[in-house]
Amino acid sequence: MEKHGFVYIMASSRNGTLYLGVTIDLPKRAWEHREGLVDGFTKKHCCKLLVWYEAYESLDAARLRERQMKEWQRAWKIREIEGLNPDWNDLFDRLTPSRDHRNWAPAFAGEQKNICAE
Repeated sequence: MEKHGFVYIMASSRNGTLYLGVTIDLPKRAWEHREGLVDGFTKKHCCKLLVWYEAYESLDAARLRERQMKEWQRAWKIREIEGLNPDWNDLFDRLTPSRDHRNWAPAFAGEQKNICAE
């Protein structure tokens, strides 16, 4: 069965700034964060790495998990990340149809300028 909700964590770097979010379209949302298209926290703090995610059967279930995790201490979030992704690899490549994510973009994508240094 197709999943309808995701909780995810974006990071600026290993042990860097963390952002916890929820979405119904993880590849699209992660790409938006990576490209600096989402105004706010992730753009300001250059949280471009998708380091953790969980899939849920419903958006409501994903939102409940997000609310729970927002109350967590930072160390608990890091433990969750390292349980799935001990090397803090960017998991975005797992979501895209091509291994070369530089050439992949959602169908809605237009020309945008990335504000974060590579």
